[in-house]
Amino acid sequence: RADASVATFFLVQVGLALFTLDSFCSDEQKKRLFPDMLKLKTISGWGLTEPTIGSDAGSLQSNVKKVEGGYILNGNKRWIGNGNKDMVVTWARNQETKKIECFIVPNSSPGFTVEVIKNKLALRCVQNAHITFKDVFVPESNKLPGAVNGFGSTNQVLEHSRIFVAWVAVGIALGVYDNTIKYINNRNQFGVKISSLQLQQEKLSRMMGHIQAMLLMVWRTTRLYEAGKLTIAKAAMAKAWTTRMCREVAQLGREMMGGNGIISDNYAMKAVCDIEAIYTYEGTYDINSLVCGRELTGIPAFK
Repeated sequence: RADASVATFFLVQVGLALFTLDSFCSDEQKKRLFPDMLKLKTISGWGLTEPTIGSDAGSLQSNVKKVEGGYILNGNKRWIGNGNKDMVVTWARNQETKKIECFIVPNSSPGFTVEVIKNKLALRCVQNAHITFKDVFVPESNKLPGAVNGFGSTNQVLEHSRIFVAWVAVGIALGVYDNTIKYINNRNQFGVKISSLQLQQEKLSRMMGHIQAMLLMVWRTTRLYEAGKLTIAKAAMAKAWTTRMCREVAQLGREMMGGNGIISDNYAMKAVCDIEAIYTYEGTYDINSLVCGRELTGIPAFK
């Protein structure tokens, strides 16, 4: 509601990295990592997406080879939020078993190279990184022992985090509404407040209708998760639909402010840019829709 970049920072730290560790790491790893992560003394990225592997995450190419005392990690990751900080919870394919496994990789590891992606127009405060692993040694103690279900373990995290993303979309939409109603109640044209004009009221009503529907969907999705009844498809549907609706809300707010709508102080144009990133990350609108369609029909439209 205030800033989608801050929300995304916490999404990565809590909804992805900490949730993955809480789900799959050992008690020893929790004792070692959690205190500093919870106090934000240690910031973590979450490494799944690769330069040539985006939506088809099950085909990731980063790989590990078992060696004495641990593993040798090679590969690349891209668009990794918080990836230039202290460590990255990284998914890679075991060369021997061909299964996707999860590892804690400190940024200080020899062979770990990180480059912050520049010139973004959305979520500008978030530090997204391109990461290269070249013969990075990962000790056995940094492998997550509970991540044994391959891409199924990854999906377990994404099911949780996509609810988080849907709430972010709701927050952005509410932020747009807050700033829009304030603006139109203080802007006078033709001798009246523009909030008294029929076109403005119709757009404001449409905006609030979308927000109420978004709130209800995400509230229901959250309750299903808490009851242990949520599926990856339901989470995907909530993420896809709320981000799509938020796009329209942001565009309506920007439109209602006229020329002043493109000024960042009025929030709406910033929201237009930020929701474009959120519409895409954690699975694009199209991919999440197909995940939902697969459950509805029983027929996968992609492998």
